[in-house]
Amino acid sequence: MPSKKTTLLLVGTLVVLVAAGAWALLRPAASKLAAPTAVPVRVVSVAQRDVPRYVSGIGSVLSLHSVIIRPQIDGILTRLLVKEGQRVKAGDLLATLDDRSIRASLDQARAQQGESQAQLQVALVNLQRYKLLSADDGVSKQTYDQQQALVNQLKATLLGNQAAIDAAQVQLSYTQIRSPVTGRVGIRTVDEGNFLRMSDAQGLFSVTQIDPIAVEFSLPQQMLPTLQGLIGATPAAAVDAYLGADTDGQTGDLLGEGHLTLIDNQINANTGTIRAKAEFNNPGQKLWPGQLVTIKIQTALDKAALVVPPTVVQRGLDQHFVYRVTDGKVESVPVQMVYQNSDLNIIKGVQANDVLVSDGQSRLKPGSRVQILDEPPELTQATVSEQQP
Repeated sequence: MPSKKTTLLLVGTLVVLVAAGAWALLRPAASKLAAPTAVPVRVVSVAQRDVPRYVSGIGSVLSLHSVIIRPQIDGILTRLLVKEGQRVKAGDLLATLDDRSIRASLDQARAQQGESQAQLQVALVNLQRYKLLSADDGVSKQTYDQQQALVNQLKATLLGNQAAIDAAQVQLSYTQIRSPVTGRVGIRTVDEGNFLRMSDAQGLFSVTQIDPIAVEFSLPQQMLPTLQGLIGATPAAAVDAYLGADTDGQTGDLLGEGHLTLIDNQINANTGTIRAKAEFNNPGQKLWPGQLVTIKIQTALDKAALVVPPTVVQRGLDQHFVYRVTDGKVESVPVQMVYQNSDLNIIKGVQANDVLVSDGQSRLKPGSRVQILDEPPELTQATVSEQQP
């Protein structure tokens, strides 16, 4: 016969099992799993348009002609006929030197030429007379030959006198300093009354051509075939010069529009770059010699290209892809990157007007349901009143 303690243990166990069975039968039904939440995203449509391709670099503005005006003879500067900063044309008189000594030498050379001409005229008359007399043996053959030699000597003397006159005229022309180029006068280093020497390194001032003007720039050596094709095109490739580049890659103020004119004849082995030059019309003088500018050259034009913002294209393990929205869900579409810059990407693998995700891709996977958000409202700048001290 079981003991009282064993009976109590069996009864307790039975009560626990009955209670567990009752709870299992009477508990509320489990709630259904919550439906997946839609991921908020922003989208854009694939645009189709012609897109020009550009290459950019840093260039230095330089003058096509820049001349330091120096004297070609020693002398005192008597007049300065131009002011600093004045625009001059080729051939304009800029300054004059003291010419009195050279004019005296020129007059002396002309006087010697006149004397030689008179002597030559007499010698020619005597030569003609001796020629007639020699026919009748009136003078010896030796006398006739000596007179012929004298005529030749005087002719040579006359040529020497003319050469002296020409040299003096050249020296006299050096006393008038004329501009060899059309340009702008720089800061002068001398004043009227100074004694100038040909050995002076500074010169009087410089004359620099401003219009037209050139920009020299360097590009990676990989651009050489492209540059060769551009410079051989008709018309030559257009080159734009900008004041500078902003931190976000956007160009600054446009300073001029020119064309590619020259590719250097060798590549810099130290930097792996090739130098090139473009020429600009500069009537407004916005480009200035020595100025650093950003240049942009259009290298190609992609017609009817499929364009999206850079944030649309994602980088996968093996290829690029985009998320395309269809019926509230997204699918991953592999694409080919044709061209990219800071503003846009040209891709292949989608169609024009396809709706692609541009923001919120980090929470997406193929098949995810999405909620398309509107563009955020523009931020309004609050007006803050200044505190009076």
